[in-house]
Amino acid sequence: MNYSLLINNLTNPTLLFFVLGIVATLLKSDLEIPASTSKFISLYLLFSIGFKGGQELAHSGLNMEILITLGLCIAMAVLVPLYTFFILKRRLSIQNSGAIAATYGSVSAVTFVTATLFLENLKVPYGGHMVAAMALMEAPAIIIGVMLMRSYSGGNSKEGFKEILRESLTNGSVIMITGSLIIGIISDVKGAEGIKPFTTDIFKGFLAIFLLEMGMVAARRFKAFKNYGIFVTVFAIAVPVLNGVLSIAATHFFAIAPGNRLLIAILASSASYIAVPAAMKQAAPEADPGLYIPMALGLTFPFNITFGMPLYWMLIHYM
Repeated sequence: MNYSLLINNLTNPTLLFFVLGIVATLLKSDLEIPASTSKFISLYLLFSIGFKGGQELAHSGLNMEILITLGLCIAMAVLVPLYTFFILKRRLSIQNSGAIAATYGSVSAVTFVTATLFLENLKVPYGGHMVAAMALMEAPAIIIGVMLMRSYSGGNSKEGFKEILRESLTNGSVIMITGSLIIGIISDVKGAEGIKPFTTDIFKGFLAIFLLEMGMVAARRFKAFKNYGIFVTVFAIAVPVLNGVLSIAATHFFAIAPGNRLLIAILASSASYIAVPAAMKQAAPEADPGLYIPMALGLTFPFNITFGMPLYWMLIHYM
């Protein structure tokens, strides 16, 4: 195992701010990021990565690698909630199983952003179309999760389908990342250069502050689901690793660049703690957010940004 890569990742300043957030909460510090500031930073991160991805996509155009990548990502967004639901419903209620399945079939934009920074530190290029792949993976998992819940709880899976679809596609994070991607594609090159200091130069600083808050939130959320036992803890680590490894194996058979392969693995292994909770609040109010949010944010997210990225990168390198 390449321990130097792991150590370099663990000593990354942005990641250390995540650890600081956890420590501050455990020490019961009064350190706090105002809700309005947190909301602004999360929107900024989505805007920045979407806009830069659109610019890259405009320069590269469509090719076979891009089409294959988008197809693989959509397939993962469909397959992950399907197979995880049937594992989960053996131990949990139908409502919680569907919500967790949707959570792990969907993606975490912040994990994706952290992975792009990981690649930039290694000076490994990646395609702007990966932002489009991330945007396309949000809605399918939510829709499938809700349809499974309604089918196995004796309800009508078609009931409210339009509302579920609308909720998935109009979620704030989806609108921001998709809209920024489109704007990046159609923007004039000179105009895009003019806002580069805002989209690029201050990006790492904002990400560090956002991860600081994520560390505090993760530490608070982690305490909420201890009563659910070891099953959900193992699931929150083992399933993302399995999804990441399977995606790496799948991309091995296609001419996909290493940087893009890592981002596909991160998208496959990440779990949503923003878009899915917003959708589940309306579509599945019986599901316990004190279970699926801590799983995604308290376990899967920290694992992916600390150990997951170096692990997936080493697998890609050795293959």
